[in-house]
Amino acid sequence: MTAKTKLSPAEYRKRIFAILGASSGNLVEWFDFYVYSFCAIYFAPAFFPKGDPTTQLLNTAGVFAAGFLMRPIGGWLFGRIADKHGRKTSMLISVLMMCGGSLALALMPTYAMIGAWAPALLLLARLIQGLSVGGEYGTSATYMSEIAPNGRRGFFASFQYVTLIGGQLLAVLVLFGMQQWLSREELMAWGWRVPFALGALGALVAMYLRSSLAETASSDVRKTKDAGTLKGLLKHKRAFINVVGFTAGGSLMFYTFTTYMQKYLVNTAGMDPKIANGVMTGALFVYMILQPIFGAISDKIGRRNSMLCFAFLGMLCTFPILHLLKDVTSAYAAFGLAILALTILSFYTSIGGLIKAEMFPAEVRALGVGLSYAVGNAIFGGSAEFVALSLKSAGMESAFYWYVTAMCLVALIVTLRMPDPQRDGHLHDDVLVDEGSAARKPA
Repeated sequence: MTAKTKLSPAEYRKRIFAILGASSGNLVEWFDFYVYSFCAIYFAPAFFPKGDPTTQLLNTAGVFAAGFLMRPIGGWLFGRIADKHGRKTSMLISVLMMCGGSLALALMPTYAMIGAWAPALLLLARLIQGLSVGGEYGTSATYMSEIAPNGRRGFFASFQYVTLIGGQLLAVLVLFGMQQWLSREELMAWGWRVPFALGALGALVAMYLRSSLAETASSDVRKTKDAGTLKGLLKHKRAFINVVGFTAGGSLMFYTFTTYMQKYLVNTAGMDPKIANGVMTGALFVYMILQPIFGAISDKIGRRNSMLCFAFLGMLCTFPILHLLKDVTSAYAAFGLAILALTILSFYTSIGGLIKAEMFPAEVRALGVGLSYAVGNAIFGGSAEFVALSLKSAGMESAFYWYVTAMCLVALIVTLRMPDPQRDGHLHDDVLVDEGSAARKPA
């Protein structure tokens, strides 16, 4: 694999700060986004008062999925901004928009207050957040991949998912803490609003840290004719299709074993919500720690080999894991099975953003990463809960297990057919950040 880059202590510190700055906004964005999923059990009756618990969750999952449909638009919009006007500008706008949507949710009137307008406003807020997240992923993945030193990109770029999972974990921890202090009635009446308000406040720190980031896209790259354009992206159709292909399996498995898993343990296995939340809190914490480890492994064995491990093991193990979780009675057994699934998934998530960034040149990198990821994620990742709950409602829950398995097979086929992005990709040279916040490459 590529040799590690020799950096001065000052340059090394600069890059670590840049990773932390970019990651802070990423954490806030994903905290805000996942709070919706984890709190849905409590606020679903406030916006969809009619029907049984599964129907109410199905309605909230539908709104969750609708937010994903905005991701391709966000991937295009913020990718264009990042490639034309800089990664920093795009990241600042996206985190501000996400937190505006979160504040709106914190103050949202219920169905009892304004009738059918309540679910309509809920949908609007989620569409805004979906637009923001659609842009956040591509831009932050691009920035962190560019700022990471050559030869250690897997390790450094893995911190995108450390903070992405950290956002989920923080959402679970906040809810877990509230469950200890508030009754179920209080959580359903007003407690679910608190995490959304906290997410909006978190934007202040993220905005401050991101405002001081150096830029990694040089003015020469931003001024090129193809910068941030669909015409320029069409020159890399194969890379685009490959990313959509392996994102389909990766995102579907990710949302199955993270956001949906809490509901699955409660609604299918019959586990107490507090116990299920505790299981997922511990599992997400371990999962977060695994990301830098698997990122460093990819620096040794190669990104393509990591992807092959994910796809093959995911195809082999998804059905038995979900089948065993269906009848699980022990919290420890549920925890162990969740960790097994998340360990397999770490082969993908630790390098997900980086492997995509390596497949596109600088002038369309943020657009290519963001749009291709958003398309695959919107269709397969965002619909995971909706599909799972729909099949459960129709009495065919096990069909969902085969669906996830089939998409891992698609990821395996795509990975086998694509070139090695680490060897044949577009991130061979280091991106060096100068004092003027412009990026340059070594002569």
